[in-house]
This record gives sequence, structure tokens and C-alpha cells, in this order.
Amino acid sequence: MRFSARRRALTLRTRVNDSLQFNPFVFSRLFFLWAAIGVIGGVLAGSYWIVLEYLLHWLSAVNGLLVIPLMTGAGLLAGFIIHKLGDPGEMDLIVNNIRFKGGQLDPRNNPSMILSSLLCIASGGSAGPEAPLVQVVGSTGTWLAQKFRLRGEDLRSLTIAGMAAAFTALFGAPLGGSLFALEILHHRHVVEYYQALIPAFVASCSSYVIFVLITHTGLGPTWEFPLYTPTSINDFFFAILYALAGTAAGWGFIFTVRQCRRFFRKLRLPIFWQLALGGFFLGVIAYFVPLSRYFGHDQLNEILRTPLSVQFLVALLAAKILSIAFTVTSGWRGGFIIPLFFVGAVVGLLISKLFPDQNLPLIMVSCMAAINACVTRTPISTTILLASLTGFHSLVPIMFASLTGFFLAPKSPLINAQLGLPEHDEHG
Repeated sequence: MRFSARRRALTLRTRVNDSLQFNPFVFSRLFFLWAAIGVIGGVLAGSYWIVLEYLLHWLSAVNGLLVIPLMTGAGLLAGFIIHKLGDPGEMDLIVNNIRFKGGQLDPRNNPSMILSSLLCIASGGSAGPEAPLVQVVGSTGTWLAQKFRLRGEDLRSLTIAGMAAAFTALFGAPLGGSLFALEILHHRHVVEYYQALIPAFVASCSSYVIFVLITHTGLGPTWEFPLYTPTSINDFFFAILYALAGTAAGWGFIFTVRQCRRFFRKLRLPIFWQLALGGFFLGVIAYFVPLSRYFGHDQLNEILRTPLSVQFLVALLAAKILSIAFTVTSGWRGGFIIPLFFVGAVVGLLISKLFPDQNLPLIMVSCMAAINACVTRTPISTTILLASLTGFHSLVPIMFASLTGFFLAPKSPLINAQLGLPEHDEHG
């Protein structure tokens, strides 16, 4: 009885103390940390983008046969940077650390990631800046959390907020970038997903504003898509039909990546020779199909403006899938999300050539959604991202296409850490 009375007194005292510390606002110190990592992420992403644009302008002038020695040399130099400064890993490692290592990303290899990725992307690798910046800003979130002695879910939330800030800055879509950072981690529990949702939103909003102020990018769609006009409810069924082609391209991409991965593993080359060999292959492909060079951000607008034959689109599709596969498996740094959108757009254009008088924007956006959802398993964020990037304001057809790609994806994902098991030997 005495113990129960003492326990009730302690509970009452705790409630009184809590009432004395009443905070009339929802936000707390963590809100300011989430906003701070968003600002830091916007600054990092904006600075990275400005440097990348300068390097792209400088190195894109190298064309013809010279592109082969350029990309071979770029691969060799990036390999030496990674060899000397440390291997920062790729998306598999990021997902693995978030899910199984308390949400911590190591910031010590950020110089290696920044330098090597800038060199790889600017020289013409078929991978974008999203993965490098996710690693850099996400690990900065970990560092900030450690400085403020955060632990557990608070630390994880700040790391994920950093990842969301990076995605948002590059995609120009705060909602889509936030959801993509969460979906790609493939959370199994709704509670984990919800706890990270608000931190990701806060960081994304502040990152987006800072990035736009630094880079002076526009607030409209990234790609100059033709205007979509809904015709009937049949558009939803056509979206599923077109998505089958995008999903097939996703299967082909995953198969190609796995074959290339086995090829480079069998060679057992030092990292600098492996990147040099990858650069040689990429240079040869870029020499024969110049539009396969780079990660597709500007090239997608080019294929939208230029009339292309069926034969050229088939060659471009094969060349781009090979280029992305060689990029991500030989050790070249970068992400494959924007390149996958480019591949989906090529598939859509090819379908429109084979079957004229169809709804071109619906075909393209359906194929783009399906291939990305198939490979990355992110149907919700893919829908929102594509709506923002293309100006396609009707979400329902994109959602139908994304879900088609998601549910028809291979059972074994390309990002192995999404399986739910710790990853030790594959960094994608």
C-alpha cells in the first residue's frame, strides 16, 4: 500500500512538473535542427550544382573520338581520388546504414564523394548528382545530430531530413523529394515512416528555398513536356498498358546491371583501373551515340524537341541502358533516377512512333513512372516527382502507371538493402 501511494505521488509530481513546462507550440528544438539541415543542404546542393554546371560547360566541348580518352582519363583520376580519400559507397550502402546502423552516415568520406562524383558526372557518366548529394547532406545530418548528442530516432530523423533536403533541391519538388527519401529506404513499419515524415518535409521546404535562391532556377517544370489533355476514363487503362513497356525496360535495365556487376567482379581490378575501364566503355558508347552521354537532365528536353527515327530511338535506348549499367557497376559515382526517367521517355517516344495518333504525354509519363517504380520501388514519390518535373497535373494516370511498375517489378530488388537484410558486400 505504501509503495502504491508513493508511486501515485511520484506520478502526480511528474504531471505537475510537465504542466509547469507547458509549451504552447507544437515545434521544439528538433524543428530548428530539421530546418537547419535543410538550409545546409540547400547551400551544399546549390554550390555543388553551380560547380557542376561550370564543369559540364567546360568538358562538354570535348566531342568525337576525343571523348574516349577524356572519359577513360576521368575514370582513372576519379579512381585515384577514391583510392586515396576513401570509398564513400553508393545507394545500397546508404540504405543499409539508415536501416541497420541506427541511421548514421559517415561524413569522413564526403571529400572523396564530392570530388569523384563531380568528375564522373561532368565528364559524361550516365548517372546524376542525386546519390552523391544524398550521401553528403545525409551524413551532414548525422554529424549535426552527434554534435547535439541526439540518439535513436532523433538521430535517424535528422539523417533522413538531410537526405530529403538533397533530393528536393535537385528535383525541385519538396513533397516528392521528401517522400522519395522515405520510400527508397523501404520502411516495413508505418511508425518508422510517420516519425520521419515531418522532419523530411521541414528540411525539404527550407532546402528548396535556399537552392532556388542560390542557383536562380525557375519554379516551373524541369522538362518541356507537351500539354496533356484528358480524353476519357480509358486514359487510366492506357496508362497501365503503356506502363507494361516501361516495366519491361526496367527488367531489362536490372538484368543488364547484374550482368555488368558480375563482369567487373570477375576482373578483380584495383578501383582506379576499374573506373578507367568503365570510362573507356562509356566513351566508346558516347562516341557512337552522343545523346547517351550525361545523365539526361538536359538531353531529355533535346529528344522532346528533335524528330527522331525509330531506328535511332532503338539504338539510343540500348546505348543508354548500357551506359547507366557501366556507370553504376564500374564504380563511377552518381545516381540513376534521372537517367531512368530519360530511358522511360525514350521508350515512350518509341511507342508513339510505332503507334501514331496516340496521346504522347500520357505514353511518355506512363513509361517514365513505370520504369522508375520498377527499379527503385517508390511508386508514391515517383508519381509526385513526375507531376512536378513534367507539369503533368493529372496524378491518377501516373499513379496507375507507377503501381503497375511497382507490382510487376522483380521480386529481388536492384537495391539489395531494400530486401530487409543487412548488406555487406554490395554497394551498387
